[in-house]
Amino acid sequence: MSDGVDLPTPVLDDHLHLDPDAGRGLDAVADFRRLGGTHLLVVNKPSWQLGVEADEAADFDAVFERTLAVVARADEMLPGRAWPVLGVHPGLVSRLVDDRGIAPDEAATLMCAGLERAATYVADGRALALKSGRPHYDTTDDVWAASNRVLRHALSLGAREDCPVQLHTEESEDLSEVADWAAERGLSPERVVKHYAGPCLDGPTPSVMARTEWLRAHAERGEPFLMETDFVDDPDRPGAVMGPKTVPRRTRLLLDEGYEAAVRRAHVETPRTVYGVDTLATLER
Repeated sequence: MSDGVDLPTPVLDDHLHLDPDAGRGLDAVADFRRLGGTHLLVVNKPSWQLGVEADEAADFDAVFERTLAVVARADEMLPGRAWPVLGVHPGLVSRLVDDRGIAPDEAATLMCAGLERAATYVADGRALALKSGRPHYDTTDDVWAASNRVLRHALSLGAREDCPVQLHTEESEDLSEVADWAAERGLSPERVVKHYAGPCLDGPTPSVMARTEWLRAHAERGEPFLMETDFVDDPDRPGAVMGPKTVPRRTRLLLDEGYEAAVRRAHVETPRTVYGVDTLATLER
């Protein structure tokens, strides 16, 4: 497939969302491909944004199945691969507690059950990784404790299923405590991925927002990192957080500036280490 720009490397966007019904969906994939993108990790949208107000674990299946369907179609459009990442958005705790009056512990139990459902998709090979985390905004002590319970459970599931866990958390340059939680449960901290990472991070593997200055900082550091847009595919927020063309464009910029080794780390070496995927070999399908 060569209907657009081709870069001399695989190009992986580690975290974005696709909504084939209300958003741009596969048009966003086409934009990514035209600029040289080859591989995607597609994370399910928050359950409530797909019209699912979960009362029990099985309710999350509708979210996961819709994600698998759009990923399968994206996979056909790319010269590489698209893989699904499934889980429960940590912001659900606030919808359950604040909007529905559910106690924090009960909310955590439902969210853990949803993660168990997501783990079955990893177990049968239909998903590559899990997604979890904790609120990135101020909340009560009870909600914070419940959210950390959910996060730790996700790490336990990652260890059980031998899969990575992507985390949506507060802004931080030090999540070494979370990395320690993963290690205690038998999950290598390098397989814990901090989605929406900034220029510095201790603990998990950073999935760096594709801001030029942040990418240069990681390129200079010489350590493993991934690149992402967190494209949310929300018609009310077009282009948010970054558009699907951004990772290919920033990859070209890094190449033009002589950061070939960093590009290889972001698009070949770190995906292999974290996810067990070969972005070079999958270009040869």
